[in-house]
Amino acid sequence: MAGFLPLILIFGLMYVLMIRPQQKKAKAQQALVASISAGDEVLLNSGIYGTVNEVDADDPNVLWIEVYQGVELKVRRGAVDQRLNEPAAPADDPVEESADGSDED
Repeated sequence: MAGFLPLILIFGLMYVLMIRPQQKKAKAQQALVASISAGDEVLLNSGIYGTVNEVDADDPNVLWIEVYQGVELKVRRGAVDQRLNEPAAPADDPVEESADGSDED
């Protein structure tokens, strides 16, 4: 049993340092790709910048991206590497507080 302990520790260290971060990154990329919608500014894996004009009605995995005025590219959703404009953050709590932090009624 003592001979297997170093192997188990090495595998555990490899999992923590290599496998787990890759899985997290892949999950984040899948979430990003799934959340792309019309109007988003994106960067493709090929280095092309553009704005998503529409999601194809026949195949939701196909995006029409405008890269220049009147120039559109038809790309797979998975080709998106980054979203350049962040989606609008949800509004903060609508309850307003006074300047001194006390609630006035």
